[in-house]
Amino acid sequence: MRRLTVALTLLAVVSTGTLSGARAVSAGAGPAAGELRRGTNILVVGIDSRAGLSAAEKRRLHVGGKGCNCTDVMMLVHLSQDRRRASVVSIPRDSYVEYAPLPPSSSPPSSPAPSPEDPGAPAAARKGKINGAYALGGGPLTVKTVEKATGLRVDHYLETDFAGFEKTVDNLGGATVCTDRPLKDENSGLDIAAGVHHTNGNQTLRYVRARHVNLRPGDLGRVRRQQRTVNDLLARLTGDGALSSAPRAAATARTLLKTVRTDPHTGLSDLIGLGLALGRLRADRTEFATVPIRLFDHRVPGVGSTLVWDEPRSAALWDALRADRPITGDPGIQPVAQNPAPTDPARIPVGVDDPAVADALRANGFAVTDTSAAAPAVRPAGGPVIRYPAGREEDADTLAAALPGARLAALPAGAASFTVSVGAEPVQVRAVTYDRNIADGAPVTSATLRCPDLPPRAPAGPQQR
Repeated sequence: MRRLTVALTLLAVVSTGTLSGARAVSAGAGPAAGELRRGTNILVVGIDSRAGLSAAEKRRLHVGGKGCNCTDVMMLVHLSQDRRRASVVSIPRDSYVEYAPLPPSSSPPSSPAPSPEDPGAPAAARKGKINGAYALGGGPLTVKTVEKATGLRVDHYLETDFAGFEKTVDNLGGATVCTDRPLKDENSGLDIAAGVHHTNGNQTLRYVRARHVNLRPGDLGRVRRQQRTVNDLLARLTGDGALSSAPRAAATARTLLKTVRTDPHTGLSDLIGLGLALGRLRADRTEFATVPIRLFDHRVPGVGSTLVWDEPRSAALWDALRADRPITGDPGIQPVAQNPAPTDPARIPVGVDDPAVADALRANGFAVTDTSAAAPAVRPAGGPVIRYPAGREEDADTLAAALPGARLAALPAGAASFTVSVGAEPVQVRAVTYDRNIADGAPVTSATLRCPDLPPRAPAGPQQR
C-alpha cells in the first residue's frame, strides 16, 4: 500500500521531511486554448522551515539553523503520455531566474521582509534564486515561476516541510544509501563509511540534506544523493505489490491525502491513476537529471552566489519534456565529450619532471609545477608514471585521461600532491573536457543510479538515535 507514497511523496520529502501543511495552489486547470498536452508534469517541493519543531526535534534532526521559508528541494516529475516513462528533473534551489507576476489570488507573506541575504530579497527586481519565489508568493508564485522558467505547464503540485521524514523512512523499513568514499558533514550530522548502508530515517535525512561534505560539496552533489536515495527506495519496493490493482492504489492514495495537501486539481482519482502508472514503470524507463548549469557561482548584489542555467542545454531539456521524449541520450542536453574528465583539472596540483609535458598539462588546465631540475639523468624504460594521493582516484583518472598509457601508483595516505615521472618513451598529452554537469547531474536511467547489489552494512554508529 505504500508505493504511491514513495513514488510521489518521497520525491518531495527527501531532504525536507514530513508531508504536512501544503498550501492549495492552482497548478493545472486544464490545457490552454490550442495547447497540445503531452504527458503529465508534477511539481514537488520541500520547504526549508523549522516552524512547529521543538528544540529536541531540531537537535535530533540536526536542523538547528534558521529556516528561510523558501523551497529547499524542487523536483519536476514528467510522466509520459503513454504512462511508460518517468523523467525526474531536479531544479537547484539557487537557480537564478526571473519570477512570475504574483497570481491575483495571492499576496506576499505577512511576515517581515527578507534580509538582503535571504533568497526572497530581490522582490523589486523580480529576479532572484528560484527558491525565493515561495517567500514572495507561496506555492502559487512557485508554480508560475517554474512554468515561466521552463515553458512547461504544471499539472499537479505537492508541498512538504521538515518534520516527519524520519518517521516516513522508518515506516518504510529504512533506506539504502551508498558511497565509494567516507562522507562527513558537521552541518547535517552525516558521518558514514564507504560502502552500502541500510539507514533509518534519521540517518537518511542527514545523508540527503548534507551540503558541506568532504566529497563533492555543494547543492548539486546533494541533489544527486537525493535522486539516488529516491531511486533505490523505489527499486527496493517495486516487488511489494503496492500498486498491483486499483483498490490497493486507492488505499495508498487515501493514506497520502491524510498527510499531503495538493492543488485543487489533484484528487483521489488522479493519484490512483498516477500510482498505477508508476507501479508499472521499468527501471530503464525511469530517468533522473539536474538542470544543466553554465555559471556555478554567479554573484548578484543583495542575493549572493547563484547558479545560472546553461541556456541551450536547459532549453533542450524542457523541449524534450514538452515533446514527451526521453531525456537520456539527447546530445542537446548532454553533449558527448571526446575525452571527458571526471574532475576539474584546475584542482589537481601535479609536479611534472619534463618541461614539455609540464607545459602541455598546464595548457590543459592542470595546476602544474615543473620539477624537471630533479629529473633523473637517464629516464627509466616505459611510459609516464602517475603517483597520486590515496583517496583521490577520480583525480588520478582525470590526469590519466590527459596522459594515455600512463601507469598509476597510489602514494601513502596524507600525500599532498600528484607527480608525473616521464619515462624513455615519447609522451602524448591529450586535451580533456571537464563538465561538472556530467559528474553531478547528467541525465541517467534508474539502473545507473542504483547502489551496487552488495549486502548492506549495519547502520553507522555516530548516527544512531
